[in-house]
Amino acid sequence: MTDSHAAHHPDPEPDPALAAPADRASLRDGVLFAFGTLTVFPARITRWDRPAARTGMQCAPLAGLAVGLCAAVPGVLLLLLGGGPLLAAAVALAVPAALTRGLHLDGLADTADGLGSAKPADDALRIMKQSDIGPFGVVALLVVLLIQAAALADIYAEGWQLGALATVVAAVTARLALTLASRSGVPAARPGGLGAAVAATVPAGRALALGALAAVLAGLAALPVGAPAAVQQAAAVLLALFAAEALLRRCVRRFGGVTGDVFGALAEVAATTTLVVLALG
Repeated sequence: MTDSHAAHHPDPEPDPALAAPADRASLRDGVLFAFGTLTVFPARITRWDRPAARTGMQCAPLAGLAVGLCAAVPGVLLLLLGGGPLLAAAVALAVPAALTRGLHLDGLADTADGLGSAKPADDALRIMKQSDIGPFGVVALLVVLLIQAAALADIYAEGWQLGALATVVAAVTARLALTLASRSGVPAARPGGLGAAVAATVPAGRALALGALAAVLAGLAALPVGAPAAVQQAAAVLLALFAAEALLRRCVRRFGGVTGDVFGALAEVAATTTLVVLALG
């Protein structure tokens, strides 16, 4: 999710029914907002305002669930058809990139360039908005993708069930990191862009509750594999969110707040941490 994503989702045409938006948005509005901004799934955003952003960012894990399920299917099929774990992992990782137009990876690269520039916040933000990728961004992309592929391949080597579950949990946790980054108290780094549209929209208590719920559900999903796997799944979600939180705080100190690029970087860091923790079992 980057600021450039806003160009793909301009404000909807004026509609009498939407002329005076209510203080709350419906679940449907939130789901459409989440899928319309975080995926390429056909979802026409019906409202583009703060209430819709609030509900939409709380629905972000649902978009992650859809992406994760779509990614797990080809990975499992390749493994069952005789493909190796690395091939299954590589294809499973390619699907989320395709379903997000690579915007999270682009955000990771831009954030790495901004953090590595050692320039004042305004100059760093200007570097992040440029279309090219600098050396810090290239290195960040290579390292993260290599780690993700190696970790997921190790998990697939233990069985297709664990590989599929890890793929889904990583995708959900990546979007959950965006929910937490949209909580109240986290400012936007600049007035424009999609980052500013969703910044500080989600009540902090609700964001934390969603994080705890996701950890519990991940553990329950792994119970058929065994209690140790269930504990590891829950721990992977929590540790991934802690890693994303550390990056979030660094970016807020460095840039003065969040941007769409920062959201993309948070998603990739959360997904990577999830896979690494699950690969250690």
